[in-house]
Amino acid sequence: MDKSWLEAAVQFLTSGYLLFVVIYFIGVSLTYTILLVISVREILSQLRHDKFCDFRLTVQSELTPPVSILAPAFNEGPTIIQSVRSLLKLSYGKYETVVINDGSKDDTLAQMIEYFKMYRSKHVYRPIIHTKAVRAIYKSRLPEYRSLVVVDKENGGKADALNVGINAARYDFVCCIDADSILEDDALQKVMRAFLEDDKVVAVGGIVRIANGCDVVNGRVVRVGLSDRLVPIFQVVEYFRAFLSGRMSWQALNGLLIISGAFGLFKRDAVIKVGGYKHDSIGEDMELVMRLHRIHLEKNERYRVTFVPDPVCWTEAPDTLRVLSRQRNRWHRGLLDTMLIHRKMFLNRRYGVVGMAAMPYFVFVELLGPAFEFFGYVSMGIMIATGTLNEELSLLFFIVALFYGVMFSVGAVLLEEISFQRYPKPGDLALLLSFGVLENFGYRQLTAWWRVKAFWDYFRGKKSWGKMERKGFSKPAP
Repeated sequence: MDKSWLEAAVQFLTSGYLLFVVIYFIGVSLTYTILLVISVREILSQLRHDKFCDFRLTVQSELTPPVSILAPAFNEGPTIIQSVRSLLKLSYGKYETVVINDGSKDDTLAQMIEYFKMYRSKHVYRPIIHTKAVRAIYKSRLPEYRSLVVVDKENGGKADALNVGINAARYDFVCCIDADSILEDDALQKVMRAFLEDDKVVAVGGIVRIANGCDVVNGRVVRVGLSDRLVPIFQVVEYFRAFLSGRMSWQALNGLLIISGAFGLFKRDAVIKVGGYKHDSIGEDMELVMRLHRIHLEKNERYRVTFVPDPVCWTEAPDTLRVLSRQRNRWHRGLLDTMLIHRKMFLNRRYGVVGMAAMPYFVFVELLGPAFEFFGYVSMGIMIATGTLNEELSLLFFIVALFYGVMFSVGAVLLEEISFQRYPKPGDLALLLSFGVLENFGYRQLTAWWRVKAFWDYFRGKKSWGKMERKGFSKPAP
């Protein structure tokens, strides 16, 4: 009797949960469809605008504000010289490159000192934002590298390193990037244009592309291609979906909550006013953007946080599942941490689109979605084991879910090809389209599990990033 009651209870709970998953899936699919439509409209509008506007003439004017590029570096030996060389050759009027060595344990600092012929400077450092101690500031003896500054500091994490860079920066605009990233020649021009066209803009995010499989010579991507490994190709499709379908739509509503730590441009005084990067936050880049929204809305100040869809930044992506799992786990812990820090904004009318639309989307879709999906698989497994699964309805739901998943992935790839055409080989485009289908069979389930595990890691106090192994870009030409 007890066994029959238990089986009935399990069946009721699993059936109820699967019903919830179906309703949730319908809601998420409608949301994705709306965001995709907004993204298409925004990108087409941007392309029309670019057709009749030569941004190069605008940003090459003497009135164009100078920029301080901030590149925190921790154990970036394999890529540091290539990355810094690319930063020193950008097509922009006046800028400086500030590399912050965050107590690297490898030869990151030694490589820069030797390659760029650096000496210890008497440059005065003013700690406007409190940070770990700065050990030394280096400048180059070579005239071609006079705009390069290297700050050596005690290890304090990426947020602390960026705050040091903000303190050391000479100019009113700061561009925060990852030291393992490569900016395209006109990257600063494109992101700065947003500030020149709208004085209410306080932050601009640039799109990030995956450099695995590309040819990099002397700090420049000279040929765009795909990796010969599966893991980076899956990530290319993910990046298209996240940047072109997600961030493009939210910036149109002024509800953009994420500016990638790999490439973002900020008004320096706006960042200082909100206290800089939060050093004890796991997702410091998203948390800063949330704080910018929060403080401007609380003060009833007009502002914008926007996004540039042009391909401007290339980064090395994890090429093994082991390293990728650490990255995705940390990203999800960062999302959870940020949502908890700013929970008072959630469904609070005072915070407009951010509180009433963007945060609910990130909580129910991005944060909790993987958990709902994972436990949906568990419920289905239980029903199969107990023989209570309705096979016809389950098969129908699987087909519909697969169709929508493929549609959004393929839609993002096609949107990229129609808009920017960065992958000229038909074979590359066909491969990306096929991976938009294949990711639903195994890869998506893996990423869902990594994100579910992130909840456990977060609440047991895990704060570390996990080791991100770098293999480096291709070698410079002789």
